[in-house]
Amino acid sequence: MEQKSIRIAIPSDKISVLKFCKNTFSWGDYIQDVWNYWLSEGNLLVIEKPYPVGVCHAFFSKNQVWIEGIRIDSNFRKQGLASDLVKYVESLAKEKQISFSLMLIDTENLASLLMAKNLNYQIFQTWNFYSLLPQITNNHKIQFGDLLYYPEISHYVKSWRWLVLDDEALFSLSSQNKIIFSDKFGDTSIAILTDSQHFDDTMIVTLFSGSQNNTLELISYIQNYGAQKNYKKIQILTREKLPFIKNLEYKITFNLMQKLLH
Repeated sequence: MEQKSIRIAIPSDKISVLKFCKNTFSWGDYIQDVWNYWLSEGNLLVIEKPYPVGVCHAFFSKNQVWIEGIRIDSNFRKQGLASDLVKYVESLAKEKQISFSLMLIDTENLASLLMAKNLNYQIFQTWNFYSLLPQITNNHKIQFGDLLYYPEISHYVKSWRWLVLDDEALFSLSSQNKIIFSDKFGDTSIAILTDSQHFDDTMIVTLFSGSQNNTLELISYIQNYGAQKNYKKIQILTREKLPFIKNLEYKITFNLMQKLLH
């Protein structure tokens, strides 16, 4: 049996890895777009037998590790390689005294969900992904806030990573007017706006929907803001199902998986 090993990726691994990341999804994959970013961030891992047959990236922050981009060559699946990568990342996290490990898995990806369950991950939250076209609009009224009165909001999305919304993040986002809310129509709706670090001209919105009318106010503002700032794409992540709106398209639903490491 061929020996397997896990190591930090090097630039020359890119060609080998992208060969088995071409058709991960019906539309292709995004690994080719983020490879250089992840390589520069560090903790981009490959598993080899003896050449690279699997890859994943780990991002450490605020007492948690975010595991992303797990890919295994189709010729080497069902050998536990994805689990090996996850367990390796967990070992790095434990060395750093990090308490939580998180990853995002499509609700229809049964194989990955089973792998996560077998590694004692649990569904922490379920999130929906929508795309929104930028558009000049005028019918909206929103306010800017700091979320001090919403302790139940524990995370926000930045570059498709669910990060802890601590005091430091709150101060930074608030000072840039990146936290908006509407409370005109009952339960407050809140949105956090961030720029993608990996894709140009892309805004990522973490949306907490209260009442439908308040949410419509926020979406109208976000469309207008996106058009004014020349964003090409607006991506919305929310735990709620959003109402039908022109230029708003539902994409996919994910489970946010979490594991306590200590």
